[in-house]
Amino acid sequence: MDLRTDSPYWLMKNGFVYSYPSLNHSVKTEVAIIGGGITGALIAYHLTQAGISTVVVDKRKIGMGSTCASTALLQYEIDTPLNQLMSLVGEKNANRSYLLCVEAIKKIESITKTLPNEVGFENKQSFYYASRKKDLDELEKELKLRQKIGIEVDFWTQEKIEKHFSFSAPGALMSNSGAQIDAYRFTHELFQWAQARGCQVFDDTTVEEIVHHKNRVTLTTEHGHTVEAQKLIIACGYESQNYLTKKIVDFNSSFAVVSEPVPMEDIWYHNCLIWETARPYLYIRTTSDNRILIGGKDEPFYSPTKRDALNKRKAAQLENAFKRRFPHIPFRVDFKWAGTFAETIDGLPYIGKVKERPHTYFAMGFGGNGIVFSLLAAEIIRDELEGKKNADASIFKFDR
Repeated sequence: MDLRTDSPYWLMKNGFVYSYPSLNHSVKTEVAIIGGGITGALIAYHLTQAGISTVVVDKRKIGMGSTCASTALLQYEIDTPLNQLMSLVGEKNANRSYLLCVEAIKKIESITKTLPNEVGFENKQSFYYASRKKDLDELEKELKLRQKIGIEVDFWTQEKIEKHFSFSAPGALMSNSGAQIDAYRFTHELFQWAQARGCQVFDDTTVEEIVHHKNRVTLTTEHGHTVEAQKLIIACGYESQNYLTKKIVDFNSSFAVVSEPVPMEDIWYHNCLIWETARPYLYIRTTSDNRILIGGKDEPFYSPTKRDALNKRKAAQLENAFKRRFPHIPFRVDFKWAGTFAETIDGLPYIGKVKERPHTYFAMGFGGNGIVFSLLAAEIIRDELEGKKNADASIFKFDR
């Protein structure tokens, strides 16, 4: 699948951070991971840390799929509001899902501190505003439910919003548990850390056949080399659906633009993450080099050709949406791109096994919380491989 248009900001900013070889010989390992994006990187980091021998393969260059097109907001808020999620998965699992995401952001921050180079991690407040007056009831429900389980969040009135922002909204929730990162750089630094401790990483390596044996799995590449592993982890992002017979996600196209650097240190209130109650929603963040990143204007995914044809028009719509909210801030588009993403029916990831693929785990973190969900997948799969019971694994299993 063609996951994105050319020239996303993170790729142009970072370039080829590190080089990795293609697989030119057969190898044996405890665990094989298909997927060299942020999900595969977080899993490789956790498995290597646990002393589990790991081999990673990706058909592209490392981080060159959806990862380099990610807008990389780290949010505890799941695309499905907490009160709606309760009706889908039950109060206990819904509450736990939100709290796990809060914890995951803190854990990602801790991981970044173990890496030798900066990856653009910054803690940020998250500003979630009502797009329409009728959305206030939802916000008030969310406020009470989140505060009840210990999430630090405040309600902002229209008057307070107008005092601190250049636009008005009927109300908003301001949370302290948010962050942002450079997902592409983070992916490379994770793999470098893992490589230095024995993990083997190969890109430009296409797996053409997967054979499930009684006690192992064999991957065969397009050049006839094999990876023989006791366990397989499929961490191919949105392409993971290709390895399942049952459809579990809907695909959409999303669009993003990044401005030229803005000559202002505080571009808006605390340079917080901004998003809204409307669906599909608009989201806004800053970058470490003082640019403005805007994403949204989603459309159902039909084909890469149709998605890419919309890119110019969608970029203009995103720019205009920003200027309506912040007319005083100079904004000129420097980068624009489109990408494909997937949504599940409840907004939660799928993590775990399916009967049709023995000795195999899936790490499918979709929606706006992909990086946070990938951290959860890495912990759950590591625990299962170590024979430890993970109390949260059942929340994200396929037959939930």
